[in-house]
Amino acid sequence: MVKLEFYTKHNCSLCDDAYALIMMLKNYYSFELEERDIYTNDSWLEEYQLLIPAVRIKDTFLTCEKMNLKQLEKALQENIEIND
Repeated sequence: MVKLEFYTKHNCSLCDDAYALIMMLKNYYSFELEERDIYTNDSWLEEYQLLIPAVRIKDTFLTCEKMNLKQLEKALQENIEIND
């Protein structure tokens, strides 16, 4: 199963919105969701601090600037199969 890495932090309304999109799409696509709080890892904090919410699916990486339903679904379609 493909892993979707979701870079986030607590008390982030943009992250909450992105999470809602991810959960909505989980009804149609099969993937493992791994939430990564950037404050639990110094390298994540340094790399993603200004980019969250961010999603990585294989080689596809979306930051807050491109985090919308259309772009997220496109990334999923390019990387995983639709549920039967």
